[in-house]
Amino acid sequence: MALSPNIRGSLLMAVSMAAFTVVDTITKAVSSEMNIGQVMLVRGLFAVLLVAAFAYQQAALRPLHTLMLRPVALRVLGEIGGTISFMVALVHLPLANTSAILQALPLAITLGAAVIFREPVGWRRWSAIVAGFIGVLIIVRPGLAGFSQYSLLALVSVAFCALRDLATRRIPAKIPSLFITLLTAVTVTTAGGVILVPLGGWTPPSTGALGLMALAAVLLLIGYQCIITALRTGDISAVAPFRYSALLWAMLLGYLVFGDAPDVMMVTGASIIVLSGLYAFYRERIRHRALAAESSGLPPDGL
Repeated sequence: MALSPNIRGSLLMAVSMAAFTVVDTITKAVSSEMNIGQVMLVRGLFAVLLVAAFAYQQAALRPLHTLMLRPVALRVLGEIGGTISFMVALVHLPLANTSAILQALPLAITLGAAVIFREPVGWRRWSAIVAGFIGVLIIVRPGLAGFSQYSLLALVSVAFCALRDLATRRIPAKIPSLFITLLTAVTVTTAGGVILVPLGGWTPPSTGALGLMALAAVLLLIGYQCIITALRTGDISAVAPFRYSALLWAMLLGYLVFGDAPDVMMVTGASIIVLSGLYAFYRERIRHRALAAESSGLPPDGL
């Protein structure tokens, strides 16, 4: 059975979240050897080489003045701001906590999509997204002890990432996703080089760290391609809830790599987030069946 654009976009979003969470784990692991500017630079150099070769092979290269298009420029700005603020928070907070704060992003994106793009959002999908946000609040437990300056930086990252994802929807379809990925990799790498010196300068990395950075570059390529394609394939309000899957990966990897065991509140909140995402996926399938039946003139099954 053919999948609707929203379902395809949701699956691609889930894959991208897995890739990005592994990248975050690698970043946190190597942060003891180098500052975040150097991490962005080294990881980015590997990524640029990979993406550029792939883009050339796929004939996806375009003139550099493409960067001057307003949606592309806004996406790049959001990516740089989101990357820097998130990485600073990631170094100082547990992996699962940082990921949990980032789960406010789907709500911010849905608000922007509904207000700016006038995308239709039914009350059931709104309910699923709000339930997911409640799950995030249970995990974060906002309060004096819950929100350090680094937690605020994670929230700043949410704002930048919402700008990035909303801008992606306005990039002309004639611009290949792979070229957008290349632009993103180049600009984020350049930003890492710019902030390298103020953050302490260059530290010779170990062989193991370089190997991890190369792996992170491959995963970044996969993640960028999947998330850009997802956002250009389906409605933002349908695709965004599947960002919640990143929290499951963050909890698992945080425990296996750093020994951060999730408590009862973390498990409860994560369960609510996952169930809300699954319900949103279910409602999208029902909606797709209804639209297909309507176009064929037949009554929808199960409604």
